[in-house]
Amino acid sequence: MFKTILALPRTVWLIGLISLVNDSASEMLYPLMPLFLSSVLMAGPKALGIIEGIAEATSSIFKLASGVIVDRTKKAKPWIVLGYTLAGIGRPLIAVANSWLWVLAIRFTDRMGKGLRSSPRDALLAESVNENQRGITYGLHRSMDNAGAVIGPLLAALFLSMGVSLKDIFLWAIVPAVITIGLALCIKEPIREAAPQASRFSWSLEGMPDQFKRYLVVAGIFALGNSSDMFLLLRAREAGVPQEQIPLLWAAISLITTLFGTPLSALSDTFGRKRFILIAWIAFAFFYIGMGLPGISIYQIFGLFGIYGLFKAATEGVEKALVADMAPKGLAGTAFGWFNLITGLMLFPASFIFGWVYESIAPLYAFLFSGSCAILAFVLMATWVYRPKTS
Repeated sequence: MFKTILALPRTVWLIGLISLVNDSASEMLYPLMPLFLSSVLMAGPKALGIIEGIAEATSSIFKLASGVIVDRTKKAKPWIVLGYTLAGIGRPLIAVANSWLWVLAIRFTDRMGKGLRSSPRDALLAESVNENQRGITYGLHRSMDNAGAVIGPLLAALFLSMGVSLKDIFLWAIVPAVITIGLALCIKEPIREAAPQASRFSWSLEGMPDQFKRYLVVAGIFALGNSSDMFLLLRAREAGVPQEQIPLLWAAISLITTLFGTPLSALSDTFGRKRFILIAWIAFAFFYIGMGLPGISIYQIFGLFGIYGLFKAATEGVEKALVADMAPKGLAGTAFGWFNLITGLMLFPASFIFGWVYESIAPLYAFLFSGSCAILAFVLMATWVYRPKTS
């Protein structure tokens, strides 16, 4: 497997390095957002749910648009560069926010950048390797991305231990942003066939196989229960995890995902994507139900977060490889756009519902709702998505 990884094209490694550096900045700030909102801006779980829901829904809309455009123009690099530039500019501005509405506007810009770059980047990765290397390619990319998610929280914990204020930590995010943009400018796209004559923009799923359409439905149901990870950090803090250990806890999840993401995704090239996703979704349901239990101890939280890290390792690369497998030739960008749109749009009701139930009723019922969505998605994935075509 190591020879296969080392033999992957330069483009795959460069995109992975870009994600590593970018996520070092993003994940340095991510575990601090609930703390910043609650301790500096005095905003609660409802505000957090609105911010994350709108931000991710915005990202999803732009993921579809950029995916369709890259299929039509056959140009991915401009959108990748623009996306990382917007995100790099937006994050440091959180330091000057004086209300949660300003944070919402800044997160909107950040997620718009993510939306513009994600589908073109995923399509470029699919075009850079053979079909039997998609699992290991997306697994490597997600592992490098999560390596940045290890570095980022460690930096945040270091800054906090040194007495650096939350606002100053947000300002430091400008350094990796500049590096990321410079690396993105070095991307070289593969030689493609001439772009077809531009046609009217279409939001339809015309040309997509029925199996892919069914998978979108199931992925959307699962996403409805997969609210913002910031709620997990908020739950951990309320359960007694010290503030300075919150970034370390998030770093531990990313470390697990980094170590296991590539080998698990590579195994899916041989043993199939479906079984990996099914096992991971059951693990997700177990994790969420466990996190909602009253009186949960710090050590139980640590164990459950380990399971969550394995869930992410077993799905992040495999889901992207499955979309690439199902996408018709020449429509990879559009397929990723639709997948990202559906799963991302569901994050708005997911985060809004979760935040409302968490604050207005009880954390237990919020976590039970997410676990139930995962179980329903598991059943449909096992019995409906791969249903053979009837004549």
